[in-house]
Amino acid sequence: MIRAVVFDVGECLVDETREYGAWADWLGVARHTFHAVFGAVIAQGRDYREVFQEFRPGFDLYEERERRAASGHPETFGEEDLYGDVRPALTRLRADGIWLGIAGNQTVRAGEILRELFADDVDLIGTSDDWGAGKPDPAFFHRVAEVVPFSSKEILYVGDRIDNDIRPAVAAGMHTALVHRGPWATIQWRTEEAQRLPTLRVEGLGELSGRIKDFDDAVA
Repeated sequence: MIRAVVFDVGECLVDETREYGAWADWLGVARHTFHAVFGAVIAQGRDYREVFQEFRPGFDLYEERERRAASGHPETFGEEDLYGDVRPALTRLRADGIWLGIAGNQTVRAGEILRELFADDVDLIGTSDDWGAGKPDPAFFHRVAEVVPFSSKEILYVGDRIDNDIRPAVAAGMHTALVHRGPWATIQWRTEEAQRLPTLRVEGLGELSGRIKDFDDAVA
């Protein structure tokens, strides 16, 4: 049975449109062009960070984040960037008695923002910077398994990417849910792996409560 649900952040809870637009502006690239190249890089199965190299070879994402912050334009997101189904889904899952967590590839600053947004809504907030390991490294999912008070086979990891979320979570013995939104899920949705690997495939987070109950009933 599924007793815990752990959510990815970007394009699962947070719509990153504003942040990637800010990166296009920072690079001095038309947003339409930036987004087109972003999609091409994802479709080719490359690391999304290679997008920046296409426009500025030698680009160091960490250093540029620091420069943005120093210039008064730090990475940021807020309540207005959350997908509309996030709050209702968390409330319903909490009412179902599900243990809830958030764990994704995020910076220290992003972790602080997440804690401001979700401190009263979830039981755990962890980031790759907190743990010193990022997805898809197995160490990240081992850390998730350590901090969740249930066995791996009782955890449902929810994400939008086959490569970073679903595949490594399955390898760690977890159930998974692929949510159909954002560039990765849109590009990967019809692939064989996206149809075969996830325990659940959902169009939005609002489906999770009912789908989890159906799953638990089926295995009871």
